[in-house]
Amino acid sequence: MPLKAMEIKAFSPSDKPYRKPDGQGMYLEIRPSGSKLWFLKYRIDGKEKRLGLGSFPDMSLADARTARDKARAAIQAGRDPLHDRKMTKIERRVGAGHTFKSVADDFIQTKLVAGRKAQATIEKARWYLSHLEADIGKRPIAEIKPAELLASLKKIEKRGHHETAIRTRALASRVFRHGVATARCENDPAHLLSGALVTPAVTHRAAITTAAPLGAFLRAVDEYTGGPIAKIAMQLAPHVFLRPGELRQGRWEEIDWDACTWTVPAERTKLRRPHSVPLSHQAITLLRELELHSGGFELMFPGLRSHLRPMSENTMNGAYRRMGFGSDVICAHGLRSTASTLLNESGLWHADAIERALAHGHSDAVRGIYARGQHWDERVKMMQWWSDYLDKVKMGGEVIPLDRALSV
Repeated sequence: MPLKAMEIKAFSPSDKPYRKPDGQGMYLEIRPSGSKLWFLKYRIDGKEKRLGLGSFPDMSLADARTARDKARAAIQAGRDPLHDRKMTKIERRVGAGHTFKSVADDFIQTKLVAGRKAQATIEKARWYLSHLEADIGKRPIAEIKPAELLASLKKIEKRGHHETAIRTRALASRVFRHGVATARCENDPAHLLSGALVTPAVTHRAAITTAAPLGAFLRAVDEYTGGPIAKIAMQLAPHVFLRPGELRQGRWEEIDWDACTWTVPAERTKLRRPHSVPLSHQAITLLRELELHSGGFELMFPGLRSHLRPMSENTMNGAYRRMGFGSDVICAHGLRSTASTLLNESGLWHADAIERALAHGHSDAVRGIYARGQHWDERVKMMQWWSDYLDKVKMGGEVIPLDRALSV
């Protein structure tokens, strides 16, 4: 017969525990200490088990019945509520030792460091994740909810750093997915926030894409009165299409004077594969001049304070500003856009040859493999043609419009 709330209060302890059934497998156990505990008795695969539901009066009769019905529904669905409870305790205990920061550190170590990503990529990842450390760094990763992650990202956004907020969310998502893959959390709350942040307007790197301004820029570089190493870096950059970091961290061992090539090793390239650059006569001349200043060192462009470290990543851009070229006119990375735009507009060169010269990847894996093995001879001709073109625009003489240039 079902129990009544009033009679439960009247149950007195005895020398031995005794039970009072309520129905559907639930009963109240009264112990000699006077405690009254709710239990649900059930069977899984023929084996009898009992699930503790709570103690009276903290859990009332009505609440106990609600818990019983919930447990019975789980049993009918094929689950074992006692096993579920055990696993939840284990997950909480394990999860308490796996904070967001510890999983993030493991992600960086196993996916980025072990994956041989560029040091700049690794440092950038640490910087993005540092924005979340104060709010959720010490929180068990399995307990982090979308709302608290969003609150942390909104702090970044409120400072006007919209792009940083978006990139931080994306990197946090990779950390959560790493946590899921290593059984340290069950879901990725960052994924649910993909549309919750302000999308900044796309801004392209400043680049000069017409002949006359390009000529003026090249002449200004030749007239630069700063350090000779920085000057040669600025003179060489338009001829080789390298990313600024690839250029300034160059080592003399990468230059093959006989083959007239500069091969950037895989660990310094964005795509993590070696990239060879055919060197024009003009580029070779500039490198020979550079050799007079840094030929005795490993680094081609050593910094002012130590020859063991490359020149600062801001050296060239800082020089451009002092020369009077604003950030909306030119930047070191924008010289790649200059070459890409004008070479494509010339109509003389295969698009894949230009992309390979820029060390871009290819979305089509098969075509990418083909492209890597082709176009070398064309690239050699293209790089010499491009350096000759730069000389012409720098002289300020008559330059044949690119769309009417003769094919080679």
